[in-house]
Amino acid sequence: MTFIDEAATRDRNTDYDPSAFRRVFETAFTYAGAVERNTHRYANRTAIVDGTSGRRWTYRELGEVTGGLVAGLAGRGAGVGDIVAYQLMNRPEFAFLYVAAQGLRAVSSPMNFRLAPAETGHILRRARPAVFVYEGAASADVRAAIALAGFTPPTLAYVGEDADPLPGAVPFDELVVPGAPSFRAPEGGSVWDETSRLYTSGTTGMPKAVPLTSLNEVLTAHDVIMQFPLGPTDRTMNMSPWFHRGGNYCAGPNTAFYVGAEVVTLPQFDPEVVLDAVERDGLTYVIGAPTNLERLADAQEARARDLSSLSGIVTMGAPLERAAALRYQRVLTPRIANGYGTTEAFWNTYLRPEDLPGAAGAAGRATIDDDVAVVNVYADRVADPSDTVAKDGASIGEVIMRSVKSGYAYVDDAEEQAKKFHDGWLYPGDLATWDEDEIVTVIGRKDDMVISGGENVHPVQVEEVLAGHADVADSVVTGAPDPEWGEVVVAYVVPRAGRLSDPVAAARELDRFCRDSVSLARFKRPRLYRFVSELPYTATGKKQHFVMKEQAAKDVQEGAFTRP
Repeated sequence: MTFIDEAATRDRNTDYDPSAFRRVFETAFTYAGAVERNTHRYANRTAIVDGTSGRRWTYRELGEVTGGLVAGLAGRGAGVGDIVAYQLMNRPEFAFLYVAAQGLRAVSSPMNFRLAPAETGHILRRARPAVFVYEGAASADVRAAIALAGFTPPTLAYVGEDADPLPGAVPFDELVVPGAPSFRAPEGGSVWDETSRLYTSGTTGMPKAVPLTSLNEVLTAHDVIMQFPLGPTDRTMNMSPWFHRGGNYCAGPNTAFYVGAEVVTLPQFDPEVVLDAVERDGLTYVIGAPTNLERLADAQEARARDLSSLSGIVTMGAPLERAAALRYQRVLTPRIANGYGTTEAFWNTYLRPEDLPGAAGAAGRATIDDDVAVVNVYADRVADPSDTVAKDGASIGEVIMRSVKSGYAYVDDAEEQAKKFHDGWLYPGDLATWDEDEIVTVIGRKDDMVISGGENVHPVQVEEVLAGHADVADSVVTGAPDPEWGEVVVAYVVPRAGRLSDPVAAARELDRFCRDSVSLARFKRPRLYRFVSELPYTATGKKQHFVMKEQAAKDVQEGAFTRP
């Protein structure tokens, strides 16, 4: 196989021929190649620990189980270019599938386990995976999702107990062939192969597919290794789900298996479990959202543990406020850092521990290999990357980034792709300022997305569900400030005449309705309601979410909302 670009050969600046180097780079510098090296380079070191059972796998054993999984999936018909989808919590099987898919030269595709059946069905219908592995406890939702998708993946497997398995579904262990060859990078693989397909939410609220190449995997790992810094002797625990780009790729399996570190799984966040693990297992890094740190600090103040093994705590998903940062540095560890980014390009700015508390609330400077700019915003076009706002910490523009960690595409979504990617730059829709030191502070979003506990909630999707209730005439969904979750989803509802007259009973009824919806994940439902007679619209008939967002902040302070 050859990857030599004739144009690049023709445009060389000297007579040196880099063809031999390019062959090595493009075929041996893959993520799968890195994992294969570590199965013998660090054969006797621990690769992953099941935080629930305490079971450990060395890198040699990681090679054995993922090699067996490659053989098992291949035996069931999965191969080059196929989608290996899985909807799992942070558990060893997630990590095994992530690696094994690359050994098949297939595409690893983790899915949010919090999705509603209609959202899962949307992904299954569009991706048509060859393999789908799910939580046994979620079989009822998976059954509904497959019915809505009108498509059944050829290979179905579940992890954990499943009292009512789907037809044809097998326990995960049956996918692994005992005694198969250890994990190997696949024949014919290259750094340009699509190796992962992640999902984010678009303007419709339904997930968008984000492709990543093997080179994206490698360069993301490199970025984290340098930023933390992370080495083979580190032990990490993610408090955020691995299906997030900021989970698996932020010192989760992606980074840890690349550098030879140890990962300890945490299926569900519990501050007591995390703190006990730091003290007992000598964890060096824990990673999560600021909401996780708030609960860690509460638990540590209630019952102190020895956290001296920590080299740092890294957060993503929301900025750190000054008072919170000071508290976390005092109670947990002085080494607090914060990253800002997207599913499409991972993190692109990084706020280092040395930047705190002075720059608390900011997103930090551009990461090592990235270019970041804050550009002017126009109604009819996107700004050129050179058309920047003043570096005065006050002028507001859109933050954009150019990163080797991005695949610069959405799968089968040319319209959204054209909106977000321009000439090698990503325009994510966030508004920000920057100062003379190029420290970026994100102040809001061009759209109206609510970010609650690090999760994106699009108001239109929630409004569409509420509109399905017979007693609802209209609604606006937005976010209100919340000390624990950053933002909480709130709904302003216009009832139909003579309906929903009792606010308490009405809030409970709408909460039940949202919980029962197959189109809305439960974490997206409103937590507070206010019943009003009218809502603000523009002259062209568009809802003015920003008006209600401002109102929501006041209404929270005044206690004007009703909680279900």
